[in-house]
Amino acid sequence: MKSKNKLCWAFLILGVVIVAGCASQKTDSASNDNQASGKVTATIFKSSGCGCCSVYTQYMGKKGFDVKVVETEDSSSISDKYGIPSSMESCHTTVIGDYFVEGHVPVEAINKLLAEKPDIAGIAMPGMPSGSPGMPGSKRGPFVVYAVHKDGSTTEFMRI
Repeated sequence: MKSKNKLCWAFLILGVVIVAGCASQKTDSASNDNQASGKVTATIFKSSGCGCCSVYTQYMGKKGFDVKVVETEDSSSISDKYGIPSSMESCHTTVIGDYFVEGHVPVEAINKLLAEKPDIAGIAMPGMPSGSPGMPGSKRGPFVVYAVHKDGSTTEFMRI
């Protein structure tokens, strides 16, 4: 009887060790998945009362970004800090690494920016285009995303 109890205890302990090992592997695997997927922090500066900015924040989270929200009532100070020309301004500014992303920019443009790493200050899609991420309505024509150079000049970055 005693040897059966010892055997049961041995299997129980072995089972706990196996389960703990699997749980540990799963945790390690999950953190590796985040690193492998290139999960990047996106800090979004937005006003507290802006509904479309909140929807854009959710969009970025669903697209795999680690979203940090900073509420501000003075968006002009953010634009000034990052050198965003007034002609390129929108209702919120996202900062990802050394770049700014101004407005309701689709993730395709952000992914291109992060993959190519051009020598620019950031990208912008001025205004609040209908049907863009976070905005209601249907898309009316291509979205034009601009590259904002460090001297404040702009060129077309891409059309979506």
